[in-house]
Amino acid sequence: MECVFGLVGKGFAIVAADTSAVNSILVHKSNEDKVMVLDSHKLLGASGEPGDRVQFTEYIQKNVHLYQFRNGIPLTTAATANFTRGELATALRKNPYSVNILLAGYDKGVGPSMYYIDYIATMHKIEKGAFGYGSYFCLSMMDRLYHPDMSIEEAIELIDKCIIEIRTRLVVAPPNFVIKIVDQDGAREYAWRESIKSPDVSMA
Repeated sequence: MECVFGLVGKGFAIVAADTSAVNSILVHKSNEDKVMVLDSHKLLGASGEPGDRVQFTEYIQKNVHLYQFRNGIPLTTAATANFTRGELATALRKNPYSVNILLAGYDKGVGPSMYYIDYIATMHKIEKGAFGYGSYFCLSMMDRLYHPDMSIEEAIELIDKCIIEIRTRLVVAPPNFVIKIVDQDGAREYAWRESIKSPDVSMA
C-alpha cells in the first residue's frame, strides 16, 4: 500500500511518500521517512520491502558519499541514477532487492531532473512519476494537471490533490505523507501532511 510520487517543475523537483511502516494487517508506525536526502542536492524516494528499502538506500547513500570523498566532486544526478541502476542489475542476478526508486536532483548548469528506477533495474528519465497503489490516482491527476513550468506553489497544490485523492479512494490509504524538495538551494524537507499523529511513547 506504499505511495511514492514526484515531479519536476521550473528549477526544482519534488518527491513525496507515505510514512507508514506496514506488515500484513499491522501498522507498526506512521512516521517512517521514505525519502532519503542522498547528498546536498539529491533526494531518493523508495518503496518496497522494508529491509531491502532501508539497506539498499543506505548502501547507495554511503557510496555516493564515498565517491565524493575520494574524488573531491559529487556525482551528478544522472551518474547516481546509472550507478543505482547498475547495482540493482547486479543484485538481480544474485540476491534481488525488492525496491522501487524515484531519484531527484539538481545539477548546476543542468537544472532539476528525476529518474524512475524499478526493482528489475529499468531506468527512465521522467518529469513525473509514481510507485505503489497510489500511482493509480497520482498518475492520472498528473496527466491532467501537470505542466513543465510549474511553480513550487502549483506543484505543492498538485501534490496535495494527489494525497487527497489517495486518502479518498484507496481502500487502505496511508494517513501521513512527507514532502521534500530539491533546487539550487539544496535538498530539504518541505512539509508533512498528517492526519494521524504518532503517540509519544517513552520508556519509564
